[in-house]
Order: sequence, then structure tokens, then C-alpha cells
Amino acid sequence: MKDIEFEIQNNEFVKLLLESIGDGIFVLDTHGTIIAWNPAMEKITGYSANEIKGQTCKILNFNQCFDKDCPTDIKDCGILKHGKVEPTECLLSHKEGHALSVTKNARVIKNKQNKIIGIVEVVTDLTELRNARVKMEEATRRLGELNRLGGIIAKSQVMQNVFTFIKASAASDATILILGESGTGKELVAGAIHSIGERRDKPLITINCSALSESLLESELFGHVRGAFTGAIQDRIGRFEQADGGTIFLDEIGEITPYIQVKLLRVLQQKEIERVGESRKRKIDIRIITATNKDLKSRVDAGHFREDLYYRLKVFPIYLPPLRNRKEDIPLLVNHFIKTNNKKPAKVKGIAKTALKAFMDYAWPGNIRELANAIEHAFVLCSNRQIDLADLPIEIREPTIISKPVAQKSAFDNKKPSQHISPLTRKKLIELLHDSKWNKAEVARRVRLSRASIWKYMKKWDIPLQP
Repeated sequence: MKDIEFEIQNNEFVKLLLESIGDGIFVLDTHGTIIAWNPAMEKITGYSANEIKGQTCKILNFNQCFDKDCPTDIKDCGILKHGKVEPTECLLSHKEGHALSVTKNARVIKNKQNKIIGIVEVVTDLTELRNARVKMEEATRRLGELNRLGGIIAKSQVMQNVFTFIKASAASDATILILGESGTGKELVAGAIHSIGERRDKPLITINCSALSESLLESELFGHVRGAFTGAIQDRIGRFEQADGGTIFLDEIGEITPYIQVKLLRVLQQKEIERVGESRKRKIDIRIITATNKDLKSRVDAGHFREDLYYRLKVFPIYLPPLRNRKEDIPLLVNHFIKTNNKKPAKVKGIAKTALKAFMDYAWPGNIRELANAIEHAFVLCSNRQIDLADLPIEIREPTIISKPVAQKSAFDNKKPSQHISPLTRKKLIELLHDSKWNKAEVARRVRLSRASIWKYMKKWDIPLQP
């Protein structure tokens, strides 16, 4: 039984081979006693050759030997019966007591007479592989975070900069002013800032300042007491108080009147409010995030917005770029909106290259909101498993044949009011559809309604989508 041990100790080639191989190798005699142990095994297990020699492989406590724990006796192992152990991922016990992830395989060694004289086992340390796998998974997770933050989907560098600003602003209570065109996702940015900030467990209250008149906005923001005005039959808490401890997001801040500007400035300076009809001051602890698609500095210069309020609001400005300046994000957004619309009965797997090219070539004046609507439009028309060019709105398919829309009238210019447009009727809509060759976008422009409104009227009046 000493034949194999003698051969190993006295064969320089075998000794050199064992020392040079990167994987761990050890040799057992037919009694299961370790008779050779290469340097790689020393490194993997922590046991030196001198202290391991004469031991059995039981000391390593492999947890997978023929689908069972390492047996005490070599005769129970199964290696002598089966002649080999196929590469198996398992655990072994390091000298210091912790478990190591490895792969092992084994073969019996036979002499010329086909008699078993020993066993050789090869062990590969999976620690580095596992670490690499963990790092890869972490990188993948972080990539997902980079491409998606608080519902914002982007991979472009300009949006990565926005992500950086969002994370930086979330770490403080500074007042935020989000600037960007309509449809760029300003409300999503406000939500992202709140969701990763210290106030995330408190309320996020959102209000559109352009949707209410001055008196209604004052009551909505500050609340009122009973009898403050006609119809105030009971006390009512305002949005500022509702947001106490959390965040309030004031969208379209550029639309507030000078009177509301003064009251908001007082909130920012003193952190207190007064309900309408009441002189009592109430302390509030809130973070204020505002947003606008207007050029506030121009409004300040024109005397329509208070300069002191402007600088109070723009402590930490975040500019959201329009979609035309971040077109590398379009494929990501298209896939996202396809998945969103697939929650409905329709099932669309993707988008044709021609359709995606049209998306990439389009200027997107309505930004992400327009892109979302375009995908929804395509789902209505799509009859295949993917969105084709013909499924897209006409202004995206053939932008050159659509006349440029009339520039929106500024609130500050003195141009004459636009011509009155008569109410739309079913008969009038059918006439317009025929006249425009059933181009809904063209009809919408003529009657100065949204394309979605034209679709709704057609559905309401049972007008077919095509003649």
C-alpha cells in the first residue's frame, strides 16, 4: 500500500506537477489516509502538508459526497465502488472553522494489474468566483438604480447628472426648484427626492398652483376657519398642515398671484401659517419643493414674480432636460411604456426598427408625456405582436406634412385674442374628418383640442376610426 506514496515522494516530475497546479490536489491511499497534499490545498484549507498528512479527508467535512455528508470510513464513501466523483459544488471546512465553497472531483488510481492503489481528489476554490458573481450582481443592481430612480427611467449622461442632484438634495432640507418643459417628469423628480430623503415616512402633498383661483388656492394651501367666507361651514386644515413633518410639492409655481407670493414667502421665512379667517399662527415643519415650466427669472425681470421669493425658492435648482436632448433614453422609455400598456388585455412584444427610428428622429415637443401617449395610441391601432410605423401618430410618422402649430400666446404680450371657435358637433366632426382625410391630429389642430379629445368624441358619437 506504500507503492503510490513512494512513487509520489520519489518521482520529481510528479512532485513538480503537484506543486505547479493551481487547483488543490490531494492523494489518499486505499484506507482513506492522506499521503500527498499540494501547496494549493494548503492555501485553500489553511492546513499545511505536515499537519494534514496521516489524516483522513473527514477533517475537511465535505458536505456533498455522493449526495451525502462525508462518511467516517473510506469504505462508505462510494469512491471505491464507483471509481470517480463527477465535479460537484460543495462546502468544505477551513482550518479556522469557516465554510468554503468549492468544486471537487475524484478518481481512483489503478496500477498495471488494474488494482486500486489510491485516490486523487481535485479541489477548486470558488471564493473568488463567488465574489466576482456578487460584484456582478451588485453592479447589475446599481445599474438598475442608475437607470431607474423614483420612477424616472434614464441612462443618458444628462439624466445621470440629474440623479446625482436628486440624491444630493435628498440629503438636506433645502428648498428645491425643479425647472423643465411640460411633460419632462418634474413631479416624478419631486417624488424621488421625497422617497429617498429623511422625510420619506411622512406625507408628500402635491398641489397644482395653476389649477385654482387665488382665493381657492389660498384656502387649499392654508386652510380656513368656520365662517371665513361664504360656504365655510366648518374648520378645514390646509395642505401645508397636512404636509407637516413631510414634503409639499407646489407645481406650476410661476402661476401664483402676487398675494399668494407674499404669503408663501412668509411660510419660507418663518415656517408658520395662518388659516384664512384666523389670526393665530401655526408652526409647521415642512420641506418645500416647487416646479415650473416658465422662465422665472424673466418673470422677475418683468415684475410679475417677487425677486426675494425667487431666490428663496431656487436654493437648489434642478433642471430637467427635454426629451429631444436625451434621445438615448427613448428605447428605455419605449420598453417601459410597452410593459405598462401590456398590463391591459393587448399584448405587444416590442417595436419595429422603423417605428423606433421615427421615435428617435422626432423632436418630442410634449416630451415624455407625449411619448407615453404615442405608445398608447399605437396600442389602439397595433394588430401584430410589435408596434409598426403605421401604428404611430401621423405627426411622428410624417412630421414634414404636418403644419407647424401656432405659437402659444404669452400671458404678457398684447396680441389680439384668438378667433372664437364654434362648439364641436357630431356632424361638424365628421365633416372635418372627411376634409382632413381622417387625420385625427389635423382635426384636433383645426378645432384647437387635443388628439385624445377627438378620439373621445369619436367614441362618444360612434364615429368609426376609419371611413
